[in-house]
Amino acid sequence: MWSRQRGRLKPLCCGVEELRCRRREREAALRKARKEQQLVSKRLLRDETLEEAEEGCVAMIFGEAEIQQFLRLAQRGTEEKERERALVSLRRGLQHPETQQTFIGLEGSIRTLVGLLTSNQALLQLEAARCLHELSHSEQSAVVEACLPATSYLLTYLSGHSSDFIELCLYTLGNLIVESEAVRRQLLPQGIVPALAACIQSPHLTVLEALGYALSQLLQAKEAPEKIIPSVLGSTLPQHMLQLLQPGPKLNLGVAVEFAWCLHYIICSQVNNALLITQGALSTLGLLLLDLAGAVQRTEDAGLELLVCPVLRCLSNLLTEAAAEAVGGQLQLRDERVVAALFILLQFLLQKQPSLLPEGLWLLNNLTANSPSFCTSLLSLDLIEPLLHLLSVSNVVSVLVLTVLCNVAEKGPAYCQRLWPGPLLSSLLDMLAFSDTEVVGQSLELLQLLFLYQPGAAQAFLQQSGLQALQRHEEVAQLQDRVHALQQTALHG
Repeated sequence: MWSRQRGRLKPLCCGVEELRCRRREREAALRKARKEQQLVSKRLLRDETLEEAEEGCVAMIFGEAEIQQFLRLAQRGTEEKERERALVSLRRGLQHPETQQTFIGLEGSIRTLVGLLTSNQALLQLEAARCLHELSHSEQSAVVEACLPATSYLLTYLSGHSSDFIELCLYTLGNLIVESEAVRRQLLPQGIVPALAACIQSPHLTVLEALGYALSQLLQAKEAPEKIIPSVLGSTLPQHMLQLLQPGPKLNLGVAVEFAWCLHYIICSQVNNALLITQGALSTLGLLLLDLAGAVQRTEDAGLELLVCPVLRCLSNLLTEAAAEAVGGQLQLRDERVVAALFILLQFLLQKQPSLLPEGLWLLNNLTANSPSFCTSLLSLDLIEPLLHLLSVSNVVSVLVLTVLCNVAEKGPAYCQRLWPGPLLSSLLDMLAFSDTEVVGQSLELLQLLFLYQPGAAQAFLQQSGLQALQRHEEVAQLQDRVHALQQTALHG
């Protein structure tokens, strides 16, 4: 639940419920914006052994004559090695966009490549698949569309026995899926979801990571909420994804990152988050959060933030679901342990990836929005001051920190008494000096809650020259009247 304060302060009759309602409305708009920030990308898979063997060989830009010669040799060469070398040369040439354009412009070129892909000679199949993979990585939509005749064969080979070949097919399909709606229209009725569900039972980590990539690309399609995600939720994929996210010695970082993003895209679609919750998504992600907090304290692994981000997002969004409350979602997350773990991760992100701090604060915000117990944990663990230290990071972080503090303050007088004055008073005065209207607005909303529940706060605020800070902004007359009214209420009430 994020909050953005706009316009004038409401009259004294503006209560906690109205403040809460305003924040919930703004939260919905912000969640929609977050949902639309997807991670569409392509992957290029190249064999390190081949790269080393070909080191020093310059990849040439080929014209029509050279390409036709390579295809002819690949089809009709007298020796298998000669045919393989022709495809290797073609593959290296297809690393260039100019060669790619020339290739797809040649009549029968893709048909020839598909013929080699479906041949009964494994080495030729593999090299043909590598050629298609180079084409799939193209940024030119015409090149990607040209690969359409090969997609059904790539899908068929997912049930093969070679893990290397399956991995290559998955990455190629992932690249094509994200680029082309025509590819998705062809693959969906051909059973790509059941094929992926079968792959997830592979014992090979490389296959699982490639599968996670291909599935994440499929889940990001604009038609996914209507045409793809219902099929995914109806398959065994969600249960297996959650199993692969279970903390423990078998947890693989690369695999977990891919499937955490898959889970994120499914949750953002809001197709059936209640199903994920009943399948144990909240408890699995909560345990993974605790495990990550321990891991960042034990290791300097620079890749952990890649998993932290989607896990934080998944938990944040699931907590907004009514189903989470119905199954006691807050209780599943074990208040104090989760809050402590979250602050460990916030410190980790502050050092390693400050741009991801809003993700952790978004989760803290959703945890504290409707849960007095999480707010109590925040206070009992003395985490208000560490939270205030984040105010200097950025305006976005400041707004989120202040929103979390609003969540605590709105729980009533006992909570406000523990917040005030402490270091909060001087921090609020600093925030009121900001030029950013959202930071100032959120600071004023927090002050309004403190004045409402802690009448002595108004007097302390005036004594600390709060009005001088407020006079730097518009609405000064109304704000002065508001503070004086609250002060009189505190003195005579």
